Amino acid sequence: MNKDDLVNYIIDYESGELNEEGCITLFAYLIKSGKAWSLQGHYGRTAQALIDNDIITKNGEVKQ
Repeated sequence: MNKDDLVNYIIDYESGELNEEGCITLFAYLIKSGKAWSLQGHYGRTAQALIDNDIITKNGEVKQ
């Protein structure tokens, strides 16, 4: 994912316009890149919830 794609994903996510697949793609990337832990707390908590619920691995791989 390039920087422009990431920005667009985040804008869509924060606007409530990103579907479930898009959210999983976004958070998988944020986890894989480590960015989930450096953004505002919501992103880290959501990333951790997706890991805890076996949707995404701790390495950022989608399990579904």
